[in-house]
Amino acid sequence: MLPTSEHDVLAQRLRYAVSGFVDSPRGAVEEADALLAEVATRLADLLAERRGTLRAAWHEDDSVISETEELRLAMRGYRNVLERLISI
Repeated sequence: MLPTSEHDVLAQRLRYAVSGFVDSPRGAVEEADALLAEVATRLADLLAERRGTLRAAWHEDDSVISETEELRLAMRGYRNVLERLISI
């Protein structure tokens, strides 16, 4: 779900924290904790953005009935996101 550039930076930070455990166990765990909080927040933001995009595609006006094709595309988008989340 994360862009490749962000994924790479975060993976590097995790490797750094893990490799630093021997010299500074507390510091390594603190870094891992901060990294988890950052990733969780970023994922929540990305999911909220994606949900907003999906919702806008079919839910712009409650009084207007969306076309079946718009709903099919929205369902495909929801399915893709949810399958990725469920597989974590």
